[in-house]
Amino acid sequence: MDIFALLESFFGQYGYIAVFVVLLLCGLGVPIPEDITLVTGGVMAGLGNADVRLMVAVSLAGVLMGDGIMFAAGRIWGPRILKLRMVARVMTPRRYARVQEKFDKYGNWVLFVARFLPGLRMPIYISAGISHKVSYWRFFAMDGLAACLSVPVWVLLGAYGAKNIDWLLKKVHQFQHIMIILTAIAAVVLAYYFYRHHRRTQFFKESRPKILERRKHRKKTIELLKKEKRRRRNRR
Repeated sequence: MDIFALLESFFGQYGYIAVFVVLLLCGLGVPIPEDITLVTGGVMAGLGNADVRLMVAVSLAGVLMGDGIMFAAGRIWGPRILKLRMVARVMTPRRYARVQEKFDKYGNWVLFVARFLPGLRMPIYISAGISHKVSYWRFFAMDGLAACLSVPVWVLLGAYGAKNIDWLLKKVHQFQHIMIILTAIAAVVLAYYFYRHHRRTQFFKESRPKILERRKHRKKTIELLKKEKRRRRNRR
């Protein structure tokens, strides 16, 4: 794999800073596979040219900073950022409308799932910033949770298979498919959860007037009973 050999050579020369910069560029939309970048960083650690724990930390920093810049750009510039040529290529009006629909439907969990969807990650993060419905704290909490699940897996996989590249590349493809399947399952589960939540909310909204009416009626009945007891006492 040409990109793997290129990254391995680049990382071998410049070390952790190269890994951080490439992952930062991945987050900014540069077409470099993030998973291959993480695996290559893991290979460096597996060959003894880096510490695996520090590599995971550097990788997380690069990933989160790249994602955070996209989110902050959307939050600061708002819809104006959609006019930039680089963003407009990725964020078409139709895609933007679809992302907004997903936010309205599933809430902030879209940010969590986006980390596992390379093609939709950047549009979703920019949209989250534009919407102003997501705070910085909430964004980094959701994105950070997803990154803490995915980043160490790729780095450790690279470290484990560093001395058998053919085996490693096969496993990378298998893991990519597994990630897609797990993401699809997670999306279905979340969709079902929010569907049930929506149905429950609708039920309570529709039932609320009846419940209030019953409470009102019960309160009147209790008051009448109390008055009747007082009358009986007064008669005695």
